[in-house]
Amino acid sequence: MPEGDTVFRTAAKLHRGLSGEVLTLSDFRVPRHATADLTGLVVDETVSRGKHLLTRVGPWTIHTHLKMEGVWHVHPLGTRWERPAHSARLVLETADRQAVGFWLGMVDLVPRDAEHTVVGHLGPDLLGADWDLDEALARLAAAPTRQVFTALLDQRNLAGFGTEYVNEMLFVLGVHPTTAVGEVPDLRRLVSRGQQMIRVNSTRWQRTFTGTTRPGQERWVFHRERKPCRRCGTRIATADLGDVPTQERNAFWCPHCQPVRG
Repeated sequence: MPEGDTVFRTAAKLHRGLSGEVLTLSDFRVPRHATADLTGLVVDETVSRGKHLLTRVGPWTIHTHLKMEGVWHVHPLGTRWERPAHSARLVLETADRQAVGFWLGMVDLVPRDAEHTVVGHLGPDLLGADWDLDEALARLAAAPTRQVFTALLDQRNLAGFGTEYVNEMLFVLGVHPTTAVGEVPDLRRLVSRGQQMIRVNSTRWQRTFTGTTRPGQERWVFHRERKPCRRCGTRIATADLGDVPTQERNAFWCPHCQPVRG
C-alpha cells in the first residue's frame, strides 16, 4: 500500500494539473456515484490527509484512496492511457488536461463541509501543516501495552506511516517491533525521527532510509529477511504482527540491533 509520502506527491501532482481549472468532464466509474456530474465547476485544490486524497471541487469533495494498487495519472488531454480502460475508476478533464484514477480502492463524493465523514477518524497528519506531535504521542500512549509496531500503523493515532516506514524507523532507533508502547525508551524521539524521514522522502520520488539511493541499498531491514544486517551482519528476522489475525502486517528486524526488552 502506498505510504504517506507517495500520497503527498500524488496530491501535489493533481493540484498542479487541475487546480484553478473548470471541469469539462467528470466520469465516476463506480456504481455509487455513477450519475454524479461536476461539469462546469472549478477545481479548487487537492490535498492529502495521511493516505487519503481530497480533491475540492465547488461545494464538493472527491475523496479517493489508493489502497494497494491505485494510481493517479495526469497528462495532456488526448494522451494514450498507460493502464487498461477497465481499471479506471474516475476520470476528470479540463480544457487541456486529463486526470485518471486507476484501481482506486475508494472513491467517495461528499459535501465539502462533510469531509469529516471520510477522514475525521484520522490522527495527526505526519505531512500536514498542522502536524501535532504531542497529540500523536497522547493517542499512542492511550494504549501503553499495545505493540509499538501495530500502534504506529494505526492511522487513528497518526496518519501516514505504512509498514516500510515503521520497520525502518524502529530499526534506526533500535526498538524491537513487539515492544509495548509504554516500554519504548524514547517514544517522542522515535516518532520525531519517523516524521523527519517521511518529510524528507516526500520531496523525492526515490525513497531511502540509509542515505543512499543505489538500488538494493535504500533500506535497513524492510523486505531484507534472512539477509545480513548492514550494521552487525546478523540475519534479518521477520514475522507477521497485528492485533488480530486478519490485520497482521509484515515486520522485519535485526535480533542483535533491536533486542527484545525485558
